[in-house]
Amino acid sequence: MPPDLEAALADSARGDHDALAVLYRELNPRLLRYLRHHAGPVAEDLASEVWLALAPQIEGFPGTFPNLQALMFSIAHRRVVDEHRRRGRAPARAPIDEALDLAAADTEDPETVAVEQVTAQGAVELLVRKLPADQAEVVLLRVLGDLDVEQVAEIVGKSKGAVRIAQHRALHRLQQAFAERVVTP
Repeated sequence: MPPDLEAALADSARGDHDALAVLYRELNPRLLRYLRHHAGPVAEDLASEVWLALAPQIEGFPGTFPNLQALMFSIAHRRVVDEHRRRGRAPARAPIDEALDLAAADTEDPETVAVEQVTAQGAVELLVRKLPADQAEVVLLRVLGDLDVEQVAEIVGKSKGAVRIAQHRALHRLQQAFAERVVTP
């Protein structure tokens, strides 16, 4: 049964560390996929920075779980921009074998965790590799971040209309790219 994330957020806002762990287990895999795409080998470090920036804001957090997700991805986006400025180069892409996060292996079968995570990260990379950077960013935030158009627009500094258009173009481009690969009609 999936956890009640609104209740976990409310309990975390009151200082419940177990509830914070529920939020972490729910959000961190998506955060890592987003950061691995943008920052490759330093994704884990950036994820730690994001959680360090987010943690003090959770206590007394007045919003909902989607608000917390939007805040987390806003922080992550800024950390990625800072990292790229620091490096002075384009985002690095992590090889798929570096994309394993076996932290969850303590509670689950390590083989299952590894296969699921390689598959998920590989799917993310396969999709966004076919897109221009601005469209990929919108798709990553909408899908991995599970954010609405308004939240994505605020993060990327574009209008809601521009985000909708970028998403539409990205999905159209993906549809064309994968329609060409169909073997049988």
